[in-house]
This record gives sequence, C-alpha cells and structure tokens, in this order.
Amino acid sequence: MRAFVFTDKALGRQAGRFVWLSINTEKRENAAVLAKYPFQASPTLFVIDPVAEKVVLKYVGGATVPQLQRILDDGARAAAHGRHGRDGRKPDEWLAKADAFYSAGRNKEAAEAYRAALKGMATSSPSYPRAVESLLFALSASRQHEACATVAREAFPHLRASPSAASVAGSGLDCALALDKSLPSKSALVSDLAGDAKEVLRGPRTGLAVDDVSGLYQTFAEQRDSVNDAAGKRKVVEEWAAYLEAEAAKGKTPEARAAFDAHRITAYLELGQPERGIPMLEASERDFPDDYNPPARLALAYRGMKKYDEALAASDRALLRAYGPRKLVILNARADIYDKKGDAAAAKKTREDALAWAESLPKEQVSERQIAALKKQLETPN
Repeated sequence: MRAFVFTDKALGRQAGRFVWLSINTEKRENAAVLAKYPFQASPTLFVIDPVAEKVVLKYVGGATVPQLQRILDDGARAAAHGRHGRDGRKPDEWLAKADAFYSAGRNKEAAEAYRAALKGMATSSPSYPRAVESLLFALSASRQHEACATVAREAFPHLRASPSAASVAGSGLDCALALDKSLPSKSALVSDLAGDAKEVLRGPRTGLAVDDVSGLYQTFAEQRDSVNDAAGKRKVVEEWAAYLEAEAAKGKTPEARAAFDAHRITAYLELGQPERGIPMLEASERDFPDDYNPPARLALAYRGMKKYDEALAASDRALLRAYGPRKLVILNARADIYDKKGDAAAAKKTREDALAWAESLPKEQVSERQIAALKKQLETPN
C-alpha cells in the first residue's frame, strides 16, 4: 500500500481531514503503542478519534484507493457516532458498535454485532463489503470457521464484481479448509468456495488489491493440495508466480517492484524453484541496503537450493540489520539452516540465542506461546 495506494493523488482530498501516522511495530520504542492499540495481523489500518484517543474503526489487510476512501469515510462517521452516542438500533449504529468491539480485539462480540448490522443493511450499501470482510476476520480469529465459511459463501454473490471479491472468497475458503474432516458441511463449503475462488482468479482483476489476489492463489493452491491434486496445485502456483512477476514488472520504482518480493519467493519455494528469486532479491538488497528483508529472504532461497553456506552468509547480513520480533524470525530460520546442514550444535546455540532474544523483548512484541515453542524445540531437538 505504501508503494501503490498512499501515493495516489486521489487521496489529496483527505488532507486536513486525517493526520497520517505509520508505526513500525518491530521497534522496541513502539511497544507502548502496541499496548494501547494491539493488532492481530499486518497490515492493519486504524482510524483513531483524536479526542478520546480510541480506535473507532479497524481494517485488516490491504486496500485499494476506493476501499481506503470508504474506510476513511466510515471511520469519520464512527468517530462522530462515538461522540454523540446513540441507541444501537439502526444498521449503521450496529455497525459502529461492531467496529468498536472489533477495534478492541473483542472478536466474538464484534461478530455478533456485525451480523446484526448486516441483517438490516442492503447489499448495495457502501458499507456492506467492509462489514462482511470485518465479520469474516472476526469469525476466523475467534475460530468460528463454519460460520466464517457460510457467511463468505452467502455474501460472495453480492460481491463478485466488487474489490472485496478476492478477499471474501479467500477468507471463506481458508475457513472451510480449517474445518474438521468429520463435519458434514465441510465438503460442500470447500467445493462452493473453491468455485468462487476459481471464478475470481479466472475473471477480470481490475480494482482488486494485488495482495488479495496473491493470497487467494495461495489458498486455492492449498485447496488443490488438500484433495491430493498435485498437478492442479502446481498449475495454480505457476499462474500465481506469473501473475506476481507481471505485477512487479509494472512497478515504476524499486519500492514498487520489491513490494512483491515476499509473495514471489513464497511461490517460487512452493514450485521448488527458489533460484528464480535470487536476481530480484539481490536487486532489492542493492536498492535497500539497510533493510533486513532482502537478505533474510535470500537466506530462505539459498536454503531451498541446499546452498547452506550462502544461506548463512545472507542470514548474517540480515541479522546485522534486524531488530525486534523480526530478528526472532530470522534466528529461527537460521537454526533450520543449521539443521539441514547437519550442524546440531550450531542449531541448538542459535535457538538458545533466539530464546534469549525473545525473552528480552517487550511483552507487547512477543507472545508466551512463541516463547513456549522455542523452549519446546530446545527440549526436543531435531
């Protein structure tokens, strides 16, 4: 979004209406911000009431310019609703109530309120797509996977021609795949939502966020894998890689091109062709010498190529630039490189370093679950 959305001149009309702030959640000094405004996925957009200093609207995921305009409009309305106070009976008031729960991370309550808002909201309402997307995330985050898949299946026909089509199909299919095999409804939900995914991926993509389309390709590939369709999965991943390469080629700046690096290397690794990512990542490391991401991704590519010394050298460069929670991710990947190289002692030492680093981070930047997982790895080494 930084490379393609926030630079769009159409957002000029928002000048003076909003004060823009970007927070690097990896930096230790921003832990206090995370404590006040926690989030569960990246990117997350917050609209904050400057008077109460409370989040009045939260949106998870990437957005196109028109979607962002709508988010800002809804955020301004939610802030006004919060100041004036209402009885929560009308759809827009239920939506404001849902947004308040959602912003506070109270996903179960948010889901109930979004459902209430949608009952009285026309599918043609400008707020309908965002309400559906927020409901799907709240249901998924609270592990209500069947409800999530069902909502997506019912909403998709109303959104198939909208910028939300890829997000809704992807979220629904992901929830359907997470259902227990014994659940009678799973087969039909997966089949229907896979059909929705295929419709989006085979149709026109004008107006769709590239992140959403990329995520949909990945989820659709997982669905093909779940039915043991190796050839079908490979075809999907090949199309995914080609799509990302075409989008990256449109980038007019190094930042615009590099915005697709993470998605592309994931696709190349799925194809068993990590070498395809080396040129782009080397270019990104030259263009952004202070960024830990290019060498960290190079380490993954070289690991996939079984070039472990090159992977460790790239990891060294990444660690010199890394900080916060991302350093923990790089150390974990480094331990895996040592495992694959057959150096058990170095792998153990790296995991010990990772645990020490995790325990040194502010509690807002690392979870007890992550620390417990590191301890378990040390107790039961490969």
